[in-house]
Order: sequence, then C-alpha cells, then structure tokens
Amino acid sequence: MSTSVLLVDDDELIRIGLRAIVDAQPDLRVVGEAADGAEVPPLVAKLRPDVVLMDVRMPRIDGIQATRHLLATSAQPPRVLVVTTFENDDHVYDALRAGASGFLLKRARPQEVVEAIRVVARGESLLFPAAIRQLAASYGGSGAAATGGGAAADRLRRAKLTEREGDVLRLMAAGLSNAEIAEELVIGVETVKTHVGNVLAKLGARDRTQAVIVAYDSGLVTPTG
Repeated sequence: MSTSVLLVDDDELIRIGLRAIVDAQPDLRVVGEAADGAEVPPLVAKLRPDVVLMDVRMPRIDGIQATRHLLATSAQPPRVLVVTTFENDDHVYDALRAGASGFLLKRARPQEVVEAIRVVARGESLLFPAAIRQLAASYGGSGAAATGGGAAADRLRRAKLTEREGDVLRLMAAGLSNAEIAEELVIGVETVKTHVGNVLAKLGARDRTQAVIVAYDSGLVTPTG
C-alpha cells in the first residue's frame, strides 16, 4: 500500500518540487495540493491523506493554526510534517506542540524528504531527535511555562506513568526506535509497543512526537541529558 501525501505551501515552485520528489517513489503518491492552511480541512476530509507536508509560514492561515485546527476537527487526522526554512525556529516548536509529528527543512535532499515521510507515516521512530532536542533546549522546558510548560507538568502528573513507562518515554525522547528500546531494556518488541501505547494513551498524545514534547516541556527529560 502506498502512503498518500497532501502538499500545503503558498510557493508553487516548492509544491512542484515536492510533488516530483514524492511521486518518483513507488510507495508514495501526492493526492492533492493547497496554497494556504485554510484549504487544508476540506481537502483532508475529501482526500484522506496519510501525511500532510505543511509549510509553517503562510500569509493567511499558517501551518501552526492549520495543524491545530486539523487535529481538533478531524476524527482521524493525518500525520503532519511541517516544512520550514529555518531549523531553529520557535514556529517549528509551536507546530510540534500544536500536533505536528515532525519537521523537514526546505533545503533537505530528496532522499531525506521521502525518508521523513516514511518515518512519520510508520510512527515507530522519532524524526530527527537531535534537532527536536535542540528546539526543546531553546523553546521547551521551564522557559516555555507561559506557553505550555506548566500544563505539560500537570499533564504528566495526571498520566501517572509507571516506572517502566517512564523509562520507555525517556528512551523515546532519546530517539530510540521500538526495536532499540527493546534491546536497551532487555524486553520484547511487542512489550515495547504495549508500553508505548500505554504512554500515548495516558498522556493523551496521538503519536510519540507529542509524547516527547510533553516529556521535554514538563521537565521529565532535559535536552542536555
């Protein structure tokens, strides 16, 4: 089965380039395009894409607002992969907080683009964990209390994770895949999947990226250690 992709960017040349990259892959296909975030909800409802490549900065409705609205209004929202010019950008971290599953630089090589889509679609690994750690160091944790840090700590307390679930969340934040977590904790991969599922359910997170953002914002995991 192929992974369907919706392209959202106000720059037509960017969309043309992304379409060429995505459609060249046998397991990926572009099902639609949009030039603004306002067009996303009806297109998602109509086309049911697996992944949305969403420009973070658009003149009317930006990627942050569009992502937040999409996740709030869609019963089965797609994965959102934010596309940005600058890696160390507070808009990117805000997009992750809003529900994006990862981000991609506009200067990324074609192979990086397709691999990012595949990783986000599978949902079993964290996309670019080192880059997310750097963003958390700048915009997460205690420095983000006014925009979600305190709420994240409350959310973590209410989740009441077990000790093993806390271990799994820390390893997720370190960027380990399910197989790598299983090896680290000397448990089966299926057991890891169960723990990951429990962590997501208890935190009310739709994927591991959202759980990791909570871990950073709450202070459970620090970007430096």
